[in-house]
Amino acid sequence: MNAQLAAAHWDTMTSEQRHRWTTVLTHLAAAIPAGSPAVLVDGHDHRAALLADRLAAVLRNAGRCCVRLTEDTCTSRADARNGRAADTVVIADGSRWRADHPADRWQLSIWVRSAPRNSNGHPADDADIVVDLHDATWPVIQHLDRWFAPTNLWYRTEAQAFFAARAATWDTKFGDDLPAYAAAVTEAAIPSGGVAIDVGCGTGRALPALRDAVGPTGTVIGVDLTPQMLDVARARATTAHAGLVLADARRVPLPDAAADVIFAAGLITHLPDTDDGLRELARVTRPGGQLVLFHPSGRAALAARHGRTLRPDEPLAETPLRFALLRTGWCLTRYDDPAHRFLAVAARQQPGQCRSLTAPPSS
Repeated sequence: MNAQLAAAHWDTMTSEQRHRWTTVLTHLAAAIPAGSPAVLVDGHDHRAALLADRLAAVLRNAGRCCVRLTEDTCTSRADARNGRAADTVVIADGSRWRADHPADRWQLSIWVRSAPRNSNGHPADDADIVVDLHDATWPVIQHLDRWFAPTNLWYRTEAQAFFAARAATWDTKFGDDLPAYAAAVTEAAIPSGGVAIDVGCGTGRALPALRDAVGPTGTVIGVDLTPQMLDVARARATTAHAGLVLADARRVPLPDAAADVIFAAGLITHLPDTDDGLRELARVTRPGGQLVLFHPSGRAALAARHGRTLRPDEPLAETPLRFALLRTGWCLTRYDDPAHRFLAVAARQQPGQCRSLTAPPSS
């Protein structure tokens, strides 16, 4: 990307937007291994070059030697290797480098997600890091392999940044989903008088239905990591007589066995470690309590909307989900994934009360 254009783009941003870029680049720079790694930054348009340019600049400012390759400056695999000194990071961008590897392989691959594209075997599926850059002023890390960085170092800031930018318009965009939330709560047959926790409650769309389910003697609490989402949820929480808690779903500030039911809409796919999240939800749920996993679109419909195909190893595919639940103290009792919504229900079990790990998935 032209350096002058990149500089002009930077100068037009607000201080908050520049801080967002700085946060992402700091996380990415920290993830680049020591020594002489080769880093591929790829995407469908010029935003991959924008990210590669800024990442190279950050590394140089931090005192690391960095060679910046582009499709214009290098035409062969040999060009990428020649003149490479020890302890020099090589950063390349462009689709041609997916197949042309400097040395043995790319030590780190970054996919820049901009406009969705329909494709089989989406490159983002195999990338070590995925950065959402639909808005060039507001980058967000959506995936970063644990091999390169502990999740606690980046997950909280990135999850908050992703949802903070969307909180004000979330209900405008997804307001038609409210009946689906109410239907999911009804289908889950949540008992009256219990404690219902909506983890990852967002704007509180499930809170009224949860209040109807547990009745006037029950307790409803919404938990979310993003202050802006809770600000929008406050009106619904007041109407539903529900409490709101600012907290990470992986570290819920509740005692053991406090909940009768956990409702989680769209949560699991946003967690960096499925088992870690499910284990924490099990901790705060009493034996025999329920976990309700929900999304107002089925998995296939949601994948099509984002221009990708389903993979059998995804966290919410039936077999991976069943085994993850078994590993973390749950037993899957219902799995339903039609086009109009996703609904899975699991029961909290004590060790030895659930079927063995060799049990086949339900039909």
